[in-house]
Amino acid sequence: MQSNTPSEDFYSRFYDQLKTSQDWPGPYLFKFIVKSESAHLVNLKSLFDSTEAVFTEKKSSKNTFTSLTIKVTMSNPDQVIDIYKKSSTLEGVIAL
Repeated sequence: MQSNTPSEDFYSRFYDQLKTSQDWPGPYLFKFIVKSESAHLVNLKSLFDSTEAVFTEKKSSKNTFTSLTIKVTMSNPDQVIDIYKKSSTLEGVIAL
């Protein structure tokens, strides 16, 4: 059985890309898709409780899914990866 969770090799490459692509600390834009009726929308937002994140939600045309965009200042690439790892444990959450 194959897992949909990214491997440590993926996160290592992603870390290198984040480190070279922008200055830290700095703004970062997270995008997720969640089923509109899912409790995970609240769980996802709670990952940003200790930040001054700005949330933008947009429902799909049939209100089946919600696109969640989060603009937040991150201290370093490790902080970004930590959010993605935590979000990957939430069933039905798709990170873009």
